[in-house]
Amino acid sequence: MAKKKRIPHKFHPWIDARKRFKLSDAHIQMARELGLSPKRFGRYADRTKEPWKLPLSEFIDSLYLKQFGKERPDEVRTMEEIAAAHVDKRAARKAENLKVRKDAEAEETSSEKETAEVELPCEDVTSEEPGSSKATGSKAAEAEPPSDEQTVSD
Repeated sequence: MAKKKRIPHKFHPWIDARKRFKLSDAHIQMARELGLSPKRFGRYADRTKEPWKLPLSEFIDSLYLKQFGKERPDEVRTMEEIAAAHVDKRAARKAENLKVRKDAEAEETSSEKETAEVELPCEDVTSEEPGSSKATGSKAAEAEPPSDEQTVSD
């Protein structure tokens, strides 16, 4: 059995409003394009106390016609299709950001390697004996450790 697609929380109120008020996918899409809130659909559809109001589907149709000058959207998509497209878009964006981050990290490590190669001493230290102080090539190794008298300065 195929796994159900996850529907983001921001689409749940629209799906619930579609079921509760028995609206079509086209009406839900029109309401979203108009900027209506699904939480306010109850106020728009309150015909028992205010019988002069249009039914909710007709109200959305009239607003859409007035705002956009056409009766229906050109392409009607269900909320599930819109949610799936949203999830896919976010997944693609997340994968792209991960790729950019990995490329930046790879570039950073390569630049660190280049700077490390530049900082290496140019002396040929392999010809010296390993036990001698000149083999290390640093002045700190040639200096003697401080005596006890120098460390105590009370």
